[in-house]
Amino acid sequence: MSIVLARIDSRLVHGQVLEAWVPHVKADCIVVANDEVAGVSFQRAVMEAAVPSSIKLVIGTLEEAVRILSSAELLKKRVLLLFSNSEDALELRQLGVIYDKLNLGNMHSSSGKDRYSCTIALDTEDIHNLQKIEDQGVSIVCQCVPADRERTWHKLIQTGAR
Repeated sequence: MSIVLARIDSRLVHGQVLEAWVPHVKADCIVVANDEVAGVSFQRAVMEAAVPSSIKLVIGTLEEAVRILSSAELLKKRVLLLFSNSEDALELRQLGVIYDKLNLGNMHSSSGKDRYSCTIALDTEDIHNLQKIEDQGVSIVCQCVPADRERTWHKLIQTGAR
């Protein structure tokens, strides 16, 4: 198994991922790792309906994702790994899933979060989580779509909240 893209995108599976990122990284499998979504049958059904039959979709809890990512079933797959938040990205890494680069795509604004770009809003917990991930040797970049220029997340937060 090869993780060709690990991405935090609070929307998880949506048009931008399917139309831009999947072809760009030539993914033939999408793994959604999120405890909450794994248990919501309606959200699962919507994502399953959106993904073309040529792309394998696996939606699981973080612990299930660890198992499936190390399974023989995905041995020859090019996996796009999706997280909805920084906490899940950190926890899966701590559970032993290795990815070298983390793409910050869409991290939506909510109470207590500061907006750093049109698609990235972070709070102190997000910054702490991202720093812990980076401390483990992961390169963290902000890039909404493949056509955008990659920016390191540090440059993003150095420019300050908007």
